[in-house]
Amino acid sequence: MPKRLNILNSWVDDITKEECLKKIEKFVKSSYSRRVHTIFASNPEKIFSVPKHPLVYEEIKNADILLPDGIGVVLAVRFLYGIKISRLPGADMMEEICKLAAKKGYKVFIYGAKEEVNKKAVDILIKRYQGLNIVGRSHGYVKEKDMENLIEKINNSKAEILFVALGSPRQEKWIAEYKNRLNTVKVCQGIGGTLDTIAGNVKRAPVFWQKLNLEWFYRLLLEPKRIKRQKVLPVFLFLILKEKVRLVYASKK
Repeated sequence: MPKRLNILNSWVDDITKEECLKKIEKFVKSSYSRRVHTIFASNPEKIFSVPKHPLVYEEIKNADILLPDGIGVVLAVRFLYGIKISRLPGADMMEEICKLAAKKGYKVFIYGAKEEVNKKAVDILIKRYQGLNIVGRSHGYVKEKDMENLIEKINNSKAEILFVALGSPRQEKWIAEYKNRLNTVKVCQGIGGTLDTIAGNVKRAPVFWQKLNLEWFYRLLLEPKRIKRQKVLPVFLFLILKEKVRLVYASKK
C-alpha cells in the first residue's frame, strides 16, 4: 500500500503510476461511497504556500493521493527516510488518467484555463486517446454568481472524473468548497497549468531534461520570472537538512 510521508508538516505519497491508476479505478467503480476522491501534486512551492490557507491545508491533508510531483520532494524523501521514490508529475498523471478513462469508458469533465486553451486541450485529448468521453468542459473564469450553473452543468454531464485547472491554491480551494455538491464525480484532480501544456502554449522540457530531473531548470530558462517561485528552494533545502539532524538526534535517544 502507498505510504504517506511527512515533509516539513506537509505530505507526499510513496506511490507509483501503476498503484495510482489502480486506486483511481477502484474509486470510480466504488458503489458504496459517493464521495469525491481527490488527487493533488506535492512540491516544495506548495509545501510553503499551502499552510497559509487553512481550508486548502486541510484539503491537502485529507487528499486521497498526493503525487510526488517535484524533484525537491523526491530527493527530500530519499534523504530523510531512505525511501527511493520516483517523481510522478501531475501533468503526466492527468494524461494517464485520460488513457484509463478512454479504455474503461469513464466520463470526464474538464474545468479551467482560458476558453481557447480549454477547447484546444479538449480537442487534442479526444484525438490523442481514442474513445475518451469528455462529456463537458468549462473555462476557468466562471464568476461566483454563475458557479451554481457550473455545478449543475457538471452534475448533468454525469461525469465520473473531473479535472480542475485553476492553479494553486485556487483549484484546491474550489474543490474543498464545492466537491460535496458534485453528484456523480468520483475522482477530482487539481492539474494547475496542464491544459496550457497540452494546448502547446507552454512547452514541457525535452525528455532528456526530464530524465535528468531538470525540468524545473528548463522552465526557468524559458520563463525567468519563475525565479520568484523558485526562491523557496534554498530555504526548503536548509529546512530539510535541519529536519534530518532532528531525526538523527531523536533516533539516538
